[in-house]
Amino acid sequence: MVTGGAREQLADVTAAAVAVAVESARTGKYNVETARTLAAVVGEMGARIVGDAELRGFSTGWQEAMATRAPAPARALRAAGAGPRGAAAPGPRPAAPGPGPVHL
Repeated sequence: MVTGGAREQLADVTAAAVAVAVESARTGKYNVETARTLAAVVGEMGARIVGDAELRGFSTGWQEAMATRAPAPARALRAAGAGPRGAAAPGPRPAAPGPGPVHL
């Protein structure tokens, strides 16, 4: 597998294609089809390398942007009347006094 940055990867793929072309020429098998195939391989791999580099750049940039916009740390809020952490809330609350009896 090709490793390194996008430039290094593309240079490695191109060097490999040139090595194949040289070996083909030495054996007398280099022709137009070989040239087209090697050009297609370099083009396809180049497109993948560039696409991967753009995706990595986007995701890295997105992560950096989100890190700078991080909100203040979250804090726990207790509901009114809740007991201490881990303890059960106290028993039921007494009902609020109503308006009283209605006389007609």
